[in-house]
Amino acid sequence: MKNVAVIMGGYSSEKEISIKSGQIILDHLDSHKYHGYGINVTEDRWYHKTASGQEINVNKNDFSLTVDDEKIIFNCVYNTIHGTPGEDGKFQAYLEMIQIPQTSAASYQSAITFNKRDCLAVLKPWDILTGKHVYVNQEDYIDIDKIITQVGLPCFVKANRSGSSFGVSKVYHRDGFEKALETAFAVDNEIIIESFLDGMEISVGVYKLNDEIIALPPTEIVSENDFFDYEAKYEGKSQEITPARLDRSTTSIVQILSKRIYKILKLKGIARADFIFHNGEPHFIEINTNPGMSAESIVPQQIKAAGNTLKEFLSQIIEDTIKQHAK
Repeated sequence: MKNVAVIMGGYSSEKEISIKSGQIILDHLDSHKYHGYGINVTEDRWYHKTASGQEINVNKNDFSLTVDDEKIIFNCVYNTIHGTPGEDGKFQAYLEMIQIPQTSAASYQSAITFNKRDCLAVLKPWDILTGKHVYVNQEDYIDIDKIITQVGLPCFVKANRSGSSFGVSKVYHRDGFEKALETAFAVDNEIIIESFLDGMEISVGVYKLNDEIIALPPTEIVSENDFFDYEAKYEGKSQEITPARLDRSTTSIVQILSKRIYKILKLKGIARADFIFHNGEPHFIEINTNPGMSAESIVPQQIKAAGNTLKEFLSQIIEDTIKQHAK
């Protein structure tokens, strides 16, 4: 039996979603193969809560637990933290230093992909289609009229380093810009403003096993709200159709593109690439290297559509993570 730590929580506004994802992972670990330990990561402490309610702090020197006088050393860490410090590379760097394998992208790759601006900059030389973008720091002078000239209206104003649609607004008129900037800057001191792309929204889960990159069946997202915001993602205000209503050729195109982006960015574990089909072609929006795994999340739907169970999928990811680390 192998010991698997499932880290969840984190320091960002996404911590509650992360806890839901972590619990789903714990519930679906194969109990014949793994002892699962939920580790709640907060800014004050990292701890495991036992079935009896006892909270045991993690020894940060070697990321171990002592339970009933027994020291627990982990064979693998399943990373379900959305946002900092588990999705931006900080926790990955810590685990890399103490040489414990973890399931998501490495520290450097995580830092790049979590920063929307940097991710787009890395992909730009590879001719990946995207919308138009403007980047703004909180201390910058912001010329709203110039930005509108560059990206047009409507447009999206987003926190540059955030997920789950926190700090995102869709702006239709100039007089809505100030409020949108305020919303984004409340989440991050860097923001990205991107042009609106009209078209079908598609999300594709991608992962690697035995050095082979695999794309899951795409999901089509039909939001009841103005865009795929927090309510649409987590409160049932969207219709998620898996597999997406795409013909075989178009499905293949977006899956191949997702795998190409995954390879360019040198990712590992499960990631989710998001696109808008604009003028008949998939335009890249962003990639999430710690996608949600809660009951409301897209990737579990895609795993099921691919004919796999979440239990078997998690076992595959964990075993491959351990094997690749040992190389």
